[in-house]
Amino acid sequence: MTVRELSAERWLTVPNALSVARLAGVPVFLWLLLGPRADGWALIVLVISGITDWLDGKLARWLGQYSRLGELLDPLADRAYTLAALVAFLVREIVPWWVVVLIVGRDVVVTLALPFLRRKGYRAFPVLYLGKAATLNLLYAFPLLLLAQMDWPGADLARPFAYAFVTWGIVLHLWSGALYVIQLVRSPAVTSTLAAAPRSST
Repeated sequence: MTVRELSAERWLTVPNALSVARLAGVPVFLWLLLGPRADGWALIVLVISGITDWLDGKLARWLGQYSRLGELLDPLADRAYTLAALVAFLVREIVPWWVVVLIVGRDVVVTLALPFLRRKGYRAFPVLYLGKAATLNLLYAFPLLLLAQMDWPGADLARPFAYAFVTWGIVLHLWSGALYVIQLVRSPAVTSTLAAAPRSST
């Protein structure tokens, strides 16, 4: 997407406003986890983010306010919350370092592959539902990890579910990343699916 394409469309929409609000909540979320360590409030911010994520997609369809800017903001907010949670959980030793390396390393590899893809005439990797499923698993895992840290009777029950979602999230995240790399290697044989993809990968 070019700056000209962005400037030519209507960007002041309700779904885009919700996405911007989600992004604005990221530093608040990170501060709550690392400053006062108010896990309950951080959980509330994360839940509100999830609700607005669902709502902005619905409103975009109901109001006919679909936009390319919205396509950028939505996955950007997901990545921002994922990175903020990983940083906080690593600092607080809630997750081991290798979990962060696997998740962030996959994104770094895919990002570094994009210039090579564009040299071959393609705009971006196509969005894979596998990648969306990976992000969804991780975003489910984070509130469960927070619940497992709290002093309440359900902490022990939340912990195995949190670890299960983290495991599936990592597996799907790496799997989707491997598929992107394979597509790059085979890109001369890949047809219009790649060339027509308007969105960034998830």
